[in-house]
Amino acid sequence: VQLVESGGGSVQAGGSLRLSCTASGYINRRLCLGWFRQAAGKEREGIGIIERDGRITYADSVKGRATISQDNAKNTLHLQMNSLKPEDTAMYYCAAEDSVYGRTWYGGCRFGFWGQGTQVTVSS
Repeated sequence: VQLVESGGGSVQAGGSLRLSCTASGYINRRLCLGWFRQAAGKEREGIGIIERDGRITYADSVKGRATISQDNAKNTLHLQMNSLKPEDTAMYYCAAEDSVYGRTWYGGCRFGFWGQGTQVTVSS
């Protein structure tokens, strides 16, 4: 599974960004997919995931401000973030399930495939 994120950038507080993640190598397989972020000096945290049955769950820190969607035809995962805050500043990663070797658990899914990340910077 190969994942490539795009759409990061700098935005003022209150603004919005839409991140995208294009996946390859897993066509026709149903996997958990998700978005994570890691701020400087902090541990990586989950933002939200699409579980195998299609349910989408969000972390409390972004609930109501984040929307995850999936375009199966284009093998693309999106993250729409609204009402951005300076504390949303982080490197954002998309991830796919690796049920054998994955080392990051979130929402019952085991993530082990990661993109290179895209930086989001929110200024006050």
